[in-house]
Amino acid sequence: GNIMTSSALIAIAAALAISLSTIGPGIGQGICASKAMEAMARQPEMVGTLRTNMILALAIMEALAIYGLLISFILIAKM
Repeated sequence: GNIMTSSALIAIAAALAISLSTIGPGIGQGICASKAMEAMARQPEMVGTLRTNMILALAIMEALAIYGLLISFILIAKM
């Protein structure tokens, strides 16, 4: 059979690293924003606190996607 080259395997690994590491945070950020908007609608006096907490939570989730991006960059550098 045809054996894939190492650069092809590295390219597939980089694609999987970035795609799989963005699925979870993407879903989580959508849920987080939805619940924060719901909470802001229920308690308008808490908007400032809720916004701060939401942005902090979104930043932590985004860090997970950035880790995947970093791993894909490292893999592409090995090609």
